[in-house]
Amino acid sequence: MGQTITEKIFSQHVGHDVYAGEIVRSPIDMVIGNDITTPISIKAFQDSGAKKLANPEGFCIVLDHFIPAKDIASANQARISRDFAKKHKLPHFFDEKDMGIEHALLPEKGLVVPGDVIIGADSHTCTHGALGAFSTGMGSTDLAFAMITGGNWFKVPESIKVVFSGKPKEFVSGKDLILEVIRMIGVDGALYQTLEFTGDTIEHLSMDDRFSLCNMAIEAGAKSGIVAYDKITEAFLNERDLARKPQIHHSDADASYSKILEIDVAQLEPVIAYPFLPSNGHSVSQAVSDDIKIDQAFIGSCTNGRLSDLKMAAEILKGKKVHEDVRLIVTPGTQRILREANHLGYIDIIVDAGGVVSNPTCGACLGGYMGILGDDEVAISTTNRNFVGRMGSRSSKVYLANSAIAAASAIAGKIISPSKE
Repeated sequence: MGQTITEKIFSQHVGHDVYAGEIVRSPIDMVIGNDITTPISIKAFQDSGAKKLANPEGFCIVLDHFIPAKDIASANQARISRDFAKKHKLPHFFDEKDMGIEHALLPEKGLVVPGDVIIGADSHTCTHGALGAFSTGMGSTDLAFAMITGGNWFKVPESIKVVFSGKPKEFVSGKDLILEVIRMIGVDGALYQTLEFTGDTIEHLSMDDRFSLCNMAIEAGAKSGIVAYDKITEAFLNERDLARKPQIHHSDADASYSKILEIDVAQLEPVIAYPFLPSNGHSVSQAVSDDIKIDQAFIGSCTNGRLSDLKMAAEILKGKKVHEDVRLIVTPGTQRILREANHLGYIDIIVDAGGVVSNPTCGACLGGYMGILGDDEVAISTTNRNFVGRMGSRSSKVYLANSAIAAASAIAGKIISPSKE
């Protein structure tokens, strides 16, 4: 009986063949915590009486939500993680000295690799499936269990096979592909399943696009998103000092899927998710005709804060100015991305156009800081959620889009189709 890539990953980890629906106890290759969730995990770890981590090399803490500290509470939260990291001599601890949004930073550092089982106390941990790994979000106490034992229990998920065909049009990105999937199946259409992304379109997607694609699998209710290893994955990994040797898996031709979803990407326009659900997708043509004026444009987050996003924004903004009624905020995913963007001239272009560039942070995305929306304000954002009050006031509205649309809309003062001319 054939297996999906997800079933093969778990089979290798537990030492025998397993299939969807089975409950298994699996070793975990990387446990990821952040400044919001890790203090809860640390308390559970300490309350259990545990004295040491089962796998220090496989535990990473990234302070990325409210760092540099926005207030006393966030400073104290960070202090808990810093003290724990120092006490246990954590080899993978990242704060202001080497900043980054966790789901951009770990792949950059080579800390997650194909074939891994990865968990994090953040729902967008599914991002790392772009590398051919099983990666999912879990609760803080689940993390504590993994910190103590080195593993955890999983129900092996069924898989939905998403077949993308055709070459994307200009300005159509991985963000648009996943927004289209969510539009089609809804926010619970893949509940506790893996979205396995396949088809000839994949060869046209950069790693940045694949990270965006897998990042928002959770917005369809999925347990994980995954893209099989190929030459693009290989090229990305060859530029890094990897924490482990990759384990390459591909789904069998006779693997069993709960559903097969086919999408003709060649016909797809950029997709805009209207408030107040990521599934409320509309074409950019519809958004243009709706004449949606904006107060803020945001480019960043674990979904779209990578170098290609800043490059696209700079190409559109070059020689132009942000609309007088709009704030443009750009948040690079990591310090390395920030430095490369600066070296390539992207930051100067963004600032010259009237944008502001912040440190790497998740703050704006979850309505924490560095980009809060006021009453009745409207934003076009490259983030991943647009629920009521997600980025600030409960009367504000967030439209989700790719980086090209966000940059173009910042210039126009309303949502428009992008143009580099």
